[in-house]
Amino acid sequence: MPFTFEDRTGQLKGSDYDDIYDRMFIRVTPYPHACSNATLAIYVMGRRSTRHADMRHLERHPSVVLEFGGPSLGLGTIHFLKPPAANVSIPMNNYLRKTALFGGSLSRKFRASDGREYRWLHKTIDDHEWSCLSEENYIIAHYDLRPPNVPAYGVSGNTLTIYEAYSHLCIDIFASLTIMRHISENAL
Repeated sequence: MPFTFEDRTGQLKGSDYDDIYDRMFIRVTPYPHACSNATLAIYVMGRRSTRHADMRHLERHPSVVLEFGGPSLGLGTIHFLKPPAANVSIPMNNYLRKTALFGGSLSRKFRASDGREYRWLHKTIDDHEWSCLSEENYIIAHYDLRPPNVPAYGVSGNTLTIYEAYSHLCIDIFASLTIMRHISENAL
């Protein structure tokens, strides 16, 4: 059964992602120990947030810190703070590389913690906003935004689906997707 995370806000700079079967809860939020609001942290939470101003992440250590660079909000550095790649910092341009020399910036590949390479594509497969493919071209994850003309009844309608065989890559997928969304949002 795939992990299906509801993205509560659909906003890049602050949202809770709750698996609909209550197996995992992720928070992406501005890092409280950074000098600027351009640094995001990814936290694995122990349970679902019950209110908007839930501050439990302040009691935890983030799994990943994404430090976007300078006033232009360009790509900066990704810091992996928890195993299996604990205490590793990589420039985002090296971590998430374009798939072709002269290709667009919305098609990029990354090497995950399992040592394999995966790539993100924007709006190219099955009407998904973002699709993540394996080296064999299998979809391993996809991110979908609720279309504006579809009503939402008690849920946001924004989802990240990670197929079960790749659930061990949840943090890699969240980190790389957050960077890809940042690239898209800031036209980098």
